[in-house]
Amino acid sequence: MSDTDVVVVGGGHNGLICAAYLARAGVATMLVEARDTVGGCASTVSDLDARFNICSCDHTLVRAMPFMDDLDLAAHGLRYLEADPATVYMSYDGSPPWLFFNDSERTIESIGRHRPSQAAAYRRYLDDARPVAELSLEMSTGPASTPRMLARLLARRGRGGVRLLQWSRASALDVMRSYFDDEAVVMPAMSNGPTIWGAPPDAPGTGMAGMLFAMRHMVKTGRPVGGSGALTDALAASFIAAGGRLSCGTPVVGLLGDGRGVRGVRLVDGTEVVAGAVVATCDPAPVATHWLAEPHRARARRFVGRARSQAPGDGYQSKIDAVITDIPRYPALEGSALLDLFEDRDPAQSNFVISPSAEDLAEAHRLRPLGRVAERPTMMANAPSVLDPSMRSRDGHHVLSLEALFTPYNLEGGWEGSAEPARWLKLWSSLLQPGFLDSIDRYRTMTPDRYERELFLARGYTPSYAGSPLASLFGRRPELSRYRAPVPGLFLSGAGTYPGAGIWGASGRNTATAVLRTLR
Repeated sequence: MSDTDVVVVGGGHNGLICAAYLARAGVATMLVEARDTVGGCASTVSDLDARFNICSCDHTLVRAMPFMDDLDLAAHGLRYLEADPATVYMSYDGSPPWLFFNDSERTIESIGRHRPSQAAAYRRYLDDARPVAELSLEMSTGPASTPRMLARLLARRGRGGVRLLQWSRASALDVMRSYFDDEAVVMPAMSNGPTIWGAPPDAPGTGMAGMLFAMRHMVKTGRPVGGSGALTDALAASFIAAGGRLSCGTPVVGLLGDGRGVRGVRLVDGTEVVAGAVVATCDPAPVATHWLAEPHRARARRFVGRARSQAPGDGYQSKIDAVITDIPRYPALEGSALLDLFEDRDPAQSNFVISPSAEDLAEAHRLRPLGRVAERPTMMANAPSVLDPSMRSRDGHHVLSLEALFTPYNLEGGWEGSAEPARWLKLWSSLLQPGFLDSIDRYRTMTPDRYERELFLARGYTPSYAGSPLASLFGRRPELSRYRAPVPGLFLSGAGTYPGAGIWGASGRNTATAVLRTLR
């Protein structure tokens, strides 16, 4: 195959962002994707005569990134709708829900309807958390370096810096309980933070979850018209318009090189693509352990050794996609003093998060390595077609997404024929209007084994950067926070690098900057 300057491996949103920036800078760039289409976990796929998002339909941090304008994504068809309130937080214990609005004052009003003392605490929390969120967002918008990050701290006269370092060492539970004494306000931060990351909420280092509510007040949550995949479709169009070459259905099985450097990739059919540099946006661990030739340099050997000593990740999230003939309604919300806060908006437009108690979540973590699902798992439910009618099925019905955590890769008894998905539906429907289960016309279940088969995620695991901003500040695991592997010609990007997890895209943009600096 013809030579190219840079090969980007992986067509998720980070790979597409990196490739589009490189192509726009005049670099001959080829992106290779194992699946038949781009998008990765940000995709929207067709099934059951409907379209479903592979993962969450809500985008937040990605909307704060400059590539929205840099890559002309609006010109390539990307448009967002905003649900407000964005989220309804509920508990299994029947306590009153509360609403998260883009506007902090409206959120405080929602909390105060049932929890006046927590509303006052939320205001104190925001006073402390906003500087941390602002600093964290600033630090993510460029390649991490110790001088650059210290300069950010000095420019802000340290505002937010001390607390950022404190929260980087603390646990999420400790941070949130230092402000709130009502678990109905504490546990949603666990559901949107450590639980999504696969970490226990009492683990040191998870405390940065404390800034999540503040961050979401800074950056409005939105949903791309037509589904999450509209983002990656626009990115692919921007990349191609800039002269980039896209090759789907071409899995990579190895890197070209002799251990002293990387000079391209080898595809599953034996084709070799020679390039001056390779950007791998998939899980960094198998790249180091399975694709890379035995390195010669000591730093490179340490990089491979760290990857080999790292336990392989297991997928822990499942999702039910359904076509429904009725809209889900929650009596705990419909009959509460909160309903008027929706004004003229349908409550079903929002994302609903059902959080277990701290004790139930601890039990979920205990059961996970045993291959069992907790009696009351963390669940997230939304009907994206209520806000976005273009998401309706071909026969005009609404679509539903129901996510469940933790659902282990090695489920006891196996996933084939398991009664677990039907149990989640029954459990969730117990919070809804009577008879809702009868409105489920058809559904499919995405479990970790299916994510492995269909999205090329080993053991159904989606990697995420495990380090904190503190770790990035001091350059620990520099191959992940600085994007350059200690092997000439190899760069690492994606959710396994800083800042990772979720639909963010900062690492894709930052990696492009690192590659361009090296090429120049």
